[in-house]
Amino acid sequence: MLPRKVFIATSNPGKLRDFAGVMAGVKALRLELLPDFSRLPAVEEDGATFAANAAKKAAFYSAYAGSAIVLADDSGLEVAPLNGAPGVRSARYAADDSPAFKNAYTPLSPDEANNQRLLRELAGVPPEKRAGRFVCALAAAQNGNVLQIFEGEVHGTILSAPRGRHGFGYDPLFYLPQLGKTTAELTPQEKAEVSHRGQAFRKFLEWYKQRQ
Repeated sequence: MLPRKVFIATSNPGKLRDFAGVMAGVKALRLELLPDFSRLPAVEEDGATFAANAAKKAAFYSAYAGSAIVLADDSGLEVAPLNGAPGVRSARYAADDSPAFKNAYTPLSPDEANNQRLLRELAGVPPEKRAGRFVCALAAAQNGNVLQIFEGEVHGTILSAPRGRHGFGYDPLFYLPQLGKTTAELTPQEKAEVSHRGQAFRKFLEWYKQRQ
């Protein structure tokens, strides 16, 4: 029997690597990028929560997948001394910055610019008070209807300088005390075991298995 196919709606190569890390041992299901995703309209992520944004994207893009299930996630970093910022604005944190700082960081990639702003906002905050967590909401939808939302989170601290060359986004600054590494220092398989996205995706896989 051929593996069943589920589509993922994302243009983020880092997210695709994260999902691939979890899929390494999965035989009964194939996860593929939604066909022609780059040509489809973008969804405005204007929800107040990760779950709201994930649900909106999954429902919208599932209309382009026939009867197949489509997954979409929204995820980001919440930092305690910043009252939960950058939160749902994680991917656009630097874009929300003041014009002076945005102009100063123009040569940087979006990830680098976001990390620069985060470090600037945390300047002077001692290490023991730099707690943060990565949060992921993963929505499954079919024929325009949201079926279920799966969530995961991982707690750590924010370093004062980046470490590691793997991962993406805030991974080089997110330190896991229990492992002694940042998430950018983990292999894809190691990251899949502990990450917020890995947790949410494994919950989906368990739910999907029970549906069959």
